[in-house]
Amino acid sequence: MSFVPNTDDDRKLMLEKIGVSSFEELIENIPDSIRLKKPLDLPPKLSEYEVVKLMQSYANKNKDASNYTCYLGGGAYDHFIPTIVSMVLERPEFKTAYTPYQAEVSQGTLQAMYEYQSMICTLTGMDVSNASLYDGGSAMAESVLMAYAHNKRNTFIYAGSVNPQYKKVASTISSGKKLIFKAFVAEDGTCDLEGLKKSIDKNVSAVIVQQPNFYGNLEDVQEIEKLAHSVGALFVVSVDPISLGVLQAPGEYNADVVIGEGQSLGIPLSFGGPYLGLFAAKQEFVRKIPGRLSGVTKDTDGNRGFVLTLQTREQQIKREKATSNICTNQGLFMLAATAYMATMGKQGIKEVAEQCLQRAHYLASKIKEIKGFSLLSNKPFFKEFLVKTPVPTSKIIEEGEKEGILAGIDTSRFPECKQGLLIAVTEKRSKEESDKFAEFLKRFAK
Repeated sequence: MSFVPNTDDDRKLMLEKIGVSSFEELIENIPDSIRLKKPLDLPPKLSEYEVVKLMQSYANKNKDASNYTCYLGGGAYDHFIPTIVSMVLERPEFKTAYTPYQAEVSQGTLQAMYEYQSMICTLTGMDVSNASLYDGGSAMAESVLMAYAHNKRNTFIYAGSVNPQYKKVASTISSGKKLIFKAFVAEDGTCDLEGLKKSIDKNVSAVIVQQPNFYGNLEDVQEIEKLAHSVGALFVVSVDPISLGVLQAPGEYNADVVIGEGQSLGIPLSFGGPYLGLFAAKQEFVRKIPGRLSGVTKDTDGNRGFVLTLQTREQQIKREKATSNICTNQGLFMLAATAYMATMGKQGIKEVAEQCLQRAHYLASKIKEIKGFSLLSNKPFFKEFLVKTPVPTSKIIEEGEKEGILAGIDTSRFPECKQGLLIAVTEKRSKEESDKFAEFLKRFAK
């Protein structure tokens, strides 16, 4: 915020406007006993250079992922971000996340939104995408609200292997509707299909699954899709967009709604946010999906133009009857994802996914050789896996930080989850780094 000093004339004019003759008269109701009668006990004033130096010393106490070899995951991953992404974001034309009230004035922003939507549809195999939401958790919450609005059923089944933070957001946002949530998880960390078969009925609004799941494993999405649609429930899939470089697109196995966390698409870790929520669906839900939609049309002269379309879904028009309270989106991060996807292209995203896959499996094979360490299951996984450790995972994480290694996530912070060390491997992790990590873990062998 800019500092705007007040001159003596400014203060005199303001006092006259409010009908008092002096500042003392303005504060006469404050008892004298509680007034400050001496200067504040503040340190001596500093020059601009001294202030900058002091603030830099404070900032240097912070350590980010670039200071470590990072194996953190659980929804936020240390992927490489091409320099062009930040260059696009720094363009002054894009510095606001919003469009004006006459949105068509911002043709550049609307075109970026349209291209983002198009690329997300290509990536997921779905018919329509919105212009993004706040993060993976809010995307899951919006899928729950949309499903409930669609079929008025109040029971939701999710695989117990869904990110626990997403589940908390969804249950919190939908708490006023008294919805029922049921979880099914097998010992190997994937969805309990037998439990699902026994419990699914025509009261179920949607079945929600994550692919790959929170533990990195791949779910039997084809079987879950059949079970969901057998009772007329919606099939909602939460995805890691990078995984779609090697995995089947959800549209190909008949998902109704695809959601996810878009942080992997060119967005920094940033100590946990802000991030980007993905939301795509079949065409039949276009009037029910949350958030903004950019469309392309022609003006009276036949020139191509971009518009915000189907706005009658939104709260500034429908008020309490709106499909969602999301009328905005993470516009700047949507732009980052657009720049990332355009830069990488289909082949680039495929190569990133393949490198993640290969490097994760290499590290997993090294860890399995260490006495006392084992993987949660032998299920196929993408770039993330849960390791059972012979010592408390908190000890490994603490010691790793001293060695310049962010060893992963201690899942004991989530009581409902399988316990262990959740390790994620991106394309940035070299063979040498993973060999060093495996050697570090050998200290804890038992």
